[in-house]
Amino acid sequence: MTGAEAVDMPDDGATGTPDRLRRRASRLLSQVSTRSDRLINEGLARSDARKWHYAVLASLEDRGPASQSTLSRRTGIYRSDMVGVLNELTGRHLVERAPDPDDQRRNIITISADGRRQLRRLDKVLDVLHDELLAPLSPAERDQLVRLLTRLLDHHDSPGS
Repeated sequence: MTGAEAVDMPDDGATGTPDRLRRRASRLLSQVSTRSDRLINEGLARSDARKWHYAVLASLEDRGPASQSTLSRRTGIYRSDMVGVLNELTGRHLVERAPDPDDQRRNIITISADGRRQLRRLDKVLDVLHDELLAPLSPAERDQLVRLLTRLLDHHDSPGS
């Protein structure tokens, strides 16, 4: 890089990241996402859980029993990975599988009482982790960030986007 190019991309001083990169929302979202994933994955691991465990339990609690394919759509977990997640949760007695009375070829997954207790524990763990992740933001800023991210995600998940 020549001296002239360095002048075109001033440094922010703190991280060494050029200002041009720090002004790109896509890059910032990606970097925050990487840090968030690491924090959440490590925090849940300390509680002997994974983010997909939480996603399935929360989906079942909030939206009710579902087939594996419905859970896959609700949570964004690939169908091929869902089987492993459900095997783990079933092995821990956090969910129950039962044949679908309308279609014996598929199972309906239901959260168990133990699963509800685990979900409440994980909610508390995630509350602490989110406080750590969002520490520099005020409560109002946190709410605004969630609203803005939700709006972006809804836009990009909508048909035709």
